[in-house]
Amino acid sequence: MIIAIDGPAASGKGTLGKRLAAHYHFRHLDTGVIYRAVAKALLDARIDLGDEAAAVAAAMELDPEKFGDPVLKTQAVGDAASVVSAYPKVREALVTFQRQFAAEPPGAVLDGRDIGTVICPDADVKIFVVAAPEVRARRRTLEAKARGEVADEALVLADILRRDDRDKNRAVAPLKPAPDAHLLDNSHLDIEGGVRAAIAIVEAVRAGRQRV
Repeated sequence: MIIAIDGPAASGKGTLGKRLAAHYHFRHLDTGVIYRAVAKALLDARIDLGDEAAAVAAAMELDPEKFGDPVLKTQAVGDAASVVSAYPKVREALVTFQRQFAAEPPGAVLDGRDIGTVICPDADVKIFVVAAPEVRARRRTLEAKARGEVADEALVLADILRRDDRDKNRAVAPLKPAPDAHLLDNSHLDIEGGVRAAIAIVEAVRAGRQRV
């Protein structure tokens, strides 16, 4: 089984995907980390984010062992990832990696921004997770402060709105729910509530298929 979880950043889909994978004993991939890793490679090498060729080269040389680097979670890397992820050739370079991950048994949960629409359009279950921008800004600010970073919630909100607009209107793989995706609004749900809601969606889909 493949479960695709999409939605804007700080909507809670990352934690949700990890918990859902653990519940079903599936493998989990936060695909946003892949693009963050590409962005970090450019930042570390002091290469301009506008250099698409360099971004493609970085995408071809990714080391999965480094996906756990906490620096990948910082806002600076996230902002840079939003830029490099808009490059068609970068996305092409990473599609194969993601699809191979999804195809391996016993099952997989992938979360990102184009899993149900581009990476795994035939996923068994598609969940599109959303949360109010203000809620997401608060969550991201708290996460940043927990890492010891200085964060202004108003500035974080402005950045979220800009990034959402950029991702929704990009030419390649824009951020949008798949036609058959199930919407999960966790603006007012804690982690446990969001996990229960996601499991309910998966079980409803499985039950429906079993009756066919």
